[in-house]
Amino acid sequence: MDKNTTLHATIAVTGLNANDNPGPGVGVIRSLRADPCFEGRIVGLTYNHLDPGIYDSTLADDVYLLPYPSNGRASLVAHLRRIIGETGIDVIIPTLDAELPAFIDSREELSAAGAHMFVASRENLHLREKTRLADLGSRCGIPSPKTHQITTHRELPEILEDLKCPIVVKGIFYEATICRSLEEAVEAFISIAARWGLPVVVQEYIEGEEYDVAAVGDGAGGLLGAVPMKKLSLTEKGKAWAGVTVGDTELIDAAKRLMQSLSWAGPCEVELIREKSTGILHLLEINPRFPAWIYLATGAGQNLPSLVARKALGQEPSPLTSYSVGTMFVRMASDMIAEFSDFEKITTGGHVARGEV
Repeated sequence: MDKNTTLHATIAVTGLNANDNPGPGVGVIRSLRADPCFEGRIVGLTYNHLDPGIYDSTLADDVYLLPYPSNGRASLVAHLRRIIGETGIDVIIPTLDAELPAFIDSREELSAAGAHMFVASRENLHLREKTRLADLGSRCGIPSPKTHQITTHRELPEILEDLKCPIVVKGIFYEATICRSLEEAVEAFISIAARWGLPVVVQEYIEGEEYDVAAVGDGAGGLLGAVPMKKLSLTEKGKAWAGVTVGDTELIDAAKRLMQSLSWAGPCEVELIREKSTGILHLLEINPRFPAWIYLATGAGQNLPSLVARKALGQEPSPLTSYSVGTMFVRMASDMIAEFSDFEKITTGGHVARGEV
């Protein structure tokens, strides 16, 4: 089926946080809106009543507050069933690591209610975990840094005998800190564990240039689309604040091999680093959702969120193979003027409505 087929659907998107650790939801919604064949409505799903994406009236027609994933899957499903009944959601695009297990486990229930997803399997969610990258990379011919998973900072001295400083201390979902001493590593462990929970990942540090690939797998070993980006500027939390698309076939090939090995379905972000001293490409992470910078891929010619929505609806869009090299994004912080009434509505009633159903 041609990608130019009309996309007539009500699509729900999570991850409306747009702070210094932004979620992908705003970029996903902007991409859907940018599809000239999109004829439908957008429903924003959020966990925090202060997420900035709630208050941009150009994004979602409706915004609903969801219970945090820690409240359990039953609570999430109950809320989503009600929202589906009120809005007629056809597609859900979850965009946050912490929520994905619950959404994947609820796929059949939500589909029966009318809302479909095109997401990875639980098995693949497990196989791409940071501590399993070495096995996955070995199968695909892509080396990865030595990695340890720990639950207490008392394990760090022994790990440093193996890895040597500097090392990278990472949260199981988000955040990474380069540490050049045991004291820095202990401090990073305590901070990251407090924010993201246990276990914490400790990884060998590789000096080089970082690259990300936004990709979509077809679920049968094929690649439906991929756009590689070189990071130009990072926040203190290691998030890309600026980047540019690059014409590096080795990055695309790495994504292809990973999708083939996993038979990956849906969106992902492949993080790689080219070692400065050797030029060898190393696999750092596979994030099982769109990256926060996904609107860059759309700007470069591959609207991957639209492609995922079409797959969720059962369409068979042709793979996207070309994109514009040298397209750049720069994130900016800007004051957005909003209506306080929207804050009151999302806080008291858990819902902001802007458009007719």
